[in-house]
Amino acid sequence: MKKNLLTLLIFVASLGMASAQLLPSVQFGIKGGANLTGISSSAGSTFSSANQAGYLGGIWARFGALGFNFQPEAYLTSKDVNVTSTSGEVTQAKFTSVDVPLLIGGKVGAFGFGVRFYTGPLVSFAIDKSQSFSGAVSDAVKLDYHDQNYAWQVGAGIDIKKFSIDLRYEAGLNKQSYDGTPTKINLFNLTVAYSLVKF
Repeated sequence: MKKNLLTLLIFVASLGMASAQLLPSVQFGIKGGANLTGISSSAGSTFSSANQAGYLGGIWARFGALGFNFQPEAYLTSKDVNVTSTSGEVTQAKFTSVDVPLLIGGKVGAFGFGVRFYTGPLVSFAIDKSQSFSGAVSDAVKLDYHDQNYAWQVGAGIDIKKFSIDLRYEAGLNKQSYDGTPTKINLFNLTVAYSLVKF
């Protein structure tokens, strides 16, 4: 009897995991969190940087089937760094942008709990004196990627019912100029997401 019950439980669990991974699903939600940003520069540069906390917040969608998923996102992010010049002067560099990651990954789990792994490119639309928030969003919607910043993200996440917790590393791919020095922005971010719609 116990052996039959155990066999039945294993069968039901396997069926649940298979259906959760194989059947197409769509989710949409909101997310927010914090990041730690650093600037890497070439040897002989005139400054050094220290990580500072910033923030991000926005929306995400997830399209899944056959154990894989595609997750596009769009969020406003503030990246802050303390920059120390060779003379010892410390200034705060702040970068604000609309970021659009396009992630591909997989998920293991069922019954509202799962672990995800993913990676993909990110395009960053800078907000500065020459471009407003609405202008950056407009560029993102029109897919106007000219003169934008690019990065690559890799990370993992845990899903618990409608909530997701993600930890990511973002490596800058193209160089930006800070104080006349070519630099790359790298960061870690930790976010909490909530699924508003799932079907």
